[in-house]
Amino acid sequence: MKLPNEVRLILREEKGRRVGKVKEHRPVKLVIGMFTNRPELFQGALRALKKRFGPVDYESPLLPFDRTDYYEEEFGKDLERKFYSFKRLIKAEELPRIKILTNNLEKRFGDKRGNRLINLDPGYLAPAKLVLATTKDYQHRIYYEKGIYGEVTLRYKKGSFTPWEWTYPDYRTKEYIKIFNHIRKIYMEQLRQ
Repeated sequence: MKLPNEVRLILREEKGRRVGKVKEHRPVKLVIGMFTNRPELFQGALRALKKRFGPVDYESPLLPFDRTDYYEEEFGKDLERKFYSFKRLIKAEELPRIKILTNNLEKRFGDKRGNRLINLDPGYLAPAKLVLATTKDYQHRIYYEKGIYGEVTLRYKKGSFTPWEWTYPDYRTKEYIKIFNHIRKIYMEQLRQ
């Protein structure tokens, strides 16, 4: 079979070079952040998430969610946040489906008028990064599928997570960095086993 000229040219250029091999991505650590001004909703949302993703291996302390007023009109004031990581590792490509599931849970826990009362932000932690799912496109976000994008929010560098220029203000704080460094230790131990 005779190859088209373009293919022969590419093969000639690649001859002698090391060509990358396609490998399966290693499993990643599911992390879900929640915020609300109704703390009783944390446990209800967590119960629903545990049914789908299994046991939690990390729960953060309660943190003030006060670095932005973006959500104030929708949720009100005095918002608090928690982060959870799940023991069972997931495939990175599951993130869009998980984001759709958490969006549906937000509706389920909403009020009678359809307003959200709790925000659920799924993401995953890999050895070199924290990726968050979002429905909002922007220049630094990659499209997955079904209206869901991924954003590398933090990168792991020189022994700690560090922010990018686009990283949300709360994710830049020492408290959040400490949480994600701790979750990464749990995750790396899982990978070693």
